Amino acid sequence: MPRRAQPRPWGGGRLVAQALVLAAVVAGSSGFAALHKQVVLEVDGSRTSVSAFGRTVGDVLAAQGIEIDERDVVVPSLDAAVADDSLVVVQHARAVQVMVDGVERDVWTAGRTVGDVVADLGLRSTVRTSASRSATLGRAPLLVSTSKTIRVAVDGSTTEVRGSGSTVREMLYEAGVVLGEHDLVSVPLDAAAVDGLLVMVTRVTTSITSQTTSIAFDTVRQDDAALAKGTEIVTVTGRAGSHIVTFESHRAGEVEVGRTILAESQVLAPVSQIVKVGTRTAPAVPDAPPIEPGTSRAIGLDLMLARGFAESEFSCLDALWTRESGWRVNAANSSSGAYGIPQALPGSKMATVGADWQTNPATQITWGLNYIAGRYGTPCGAWASFQVKNWY
Repeated sequence: MPRRAQPRPWGGGRLVAQALVLAAVVAGSSGFAALHKQVVLEVDGSRTSVSAFGRTVGDVLAAQGIEIDERDVVVPSLDAAVADDSLVVVQHARAVQVMVDGVERDVWTAGRTVGDVVADLGLRSTVRTSASRSATLGRAPLLVSTSKTIRVAVDGSTTEVRGSGSTVREMLYEAGVVLGEHDLVSVPLDAAAVDGLLVMVTRVTTSITSQTTSIAFDTVRQDDAALAKGTEIVTVTGRAGSHIVTFESHRAGEVEVGRTILAESQVLAPVSQIVKVGTRTAPAVPDAPPIEPGTSRAIGLDLMLARGFAESEFSCLDALWTRESGWRVNAANSSSGAYGIPQALPGSKMATVGADWQTNPATQITWGLNYIAGRYGTPCGAWASFQVKNWY
């Protein structure tokens, strides 16, 4: 009889292998599905819904290319398991410029409001900030002023003032110190207020005052070819002017610390002094004849030298008074009234030297020399003027 075919031994093994492959595929599909999540991400206040793969928050963020620094805030934490439809919040830290009591510093914070920065600084709630604590952080530096105590010396006493003003101005306001327009403060009002600072306030009073001052005249020198060189004649006598100034005087006690001009006006205009300056070479002086002792000419030479004039000046004096009077004591000009050796006009002027002016040559000569010195400087100056005007 023929044999019955026996089952092939490898057929059962193949079925087992197929079962194992199918089991692995099913297991892999289940694991893949378990890693896939639908997550809501809030990064720096902006929310998005993303499909992500991973078991932890860190895995999800890495899959989205979101870098995390140790100063950043992540909720839940990076190693926390992430569930489907969960919310992951990321707040990146950034450097914020903060001025604390006038000292600048950079503060890293993951917060978004002024209050968050104050909390990161570890300051007490009594601090004052340049913006509301609920305000969102901007680009401008944040000013923070802590509670402090300063000393204020004003109106004869020194008091301690505690407050959180950031500047001297704010601390004085908190102290109730009202400043006058011109009061002096030892520290700039906009300076930072720091603990232990001493601020001195000096009261300044004001008053309205008027003051008259002199305006100096100038001197104008004019060349004159009609006058001999070396001769100067004042033709117009200078006169000072004056003006009045009205001002507000600022005084700290007895000391004037400033003034503000309110008005000014000229009361009297100055008058320039005009001086004629000779440029012409003086003509030759006639040779004087010999001097006889005891004569008016002899007295004239002695008095001239006694006055300090050089002896060379006598030739000019002799030429002048020879032309005017011939050195005669009683020389009188009937038309003008001039009298004596110097031809004083009127002759009674010479009484200022002596009562015997009508007869005493020494009296007349003394007066004449005084007149020449005051008007022309020297006898030669008087002679040069006479040459031009025919009078002196």
